[in-house]
Amino acid sequence: VQLQASGGGLVQAGGSLRLSCAASGRTFSRSAMGWFRQAPGKEREFVAAISWGGGSTYYADSVKGRFTISRDNAKNTVYLQMNSLKPEDTAVYYCAADRFGMHPTIAEWRYDFWGQGTLVTVSS
Repeated sequence: VQLQASGGGLVQAGGSLRLSCAASGRTFSRSAMGWFRQAPGKEREFVAAISWGGGSTYYADSVKGRFTISRDNAKNTVYLQMNSLKPEDTAVYYCAADRFGMHPTIAEWRYDFWGQGTLVTVSS
């Protein structure tokens, strides 16, 4: 069972990236999913979350209006579209599954299955 995050890279400020999180070995179509990030020297923080069906989403204030979380349950994949990127968005981004919850939550402790992370670097 694995969550594989991809799509990170180096981008200039104002640019865009789309992260993907593909699940293998198990379906998470009945689970809420989230994205978190950890910048160098800082604690991991919540970025965005989505309900099992995709109808409900929640965002950190710092990314609201710039990032969009979505999912394709047929592909067992969650996405994070990141626009208008800023240098302060530089971090390792992690996707996670709240296997026993169906609604989005910012509570990190609720997420019990984590991917390996993908690095996003935004240059000024």
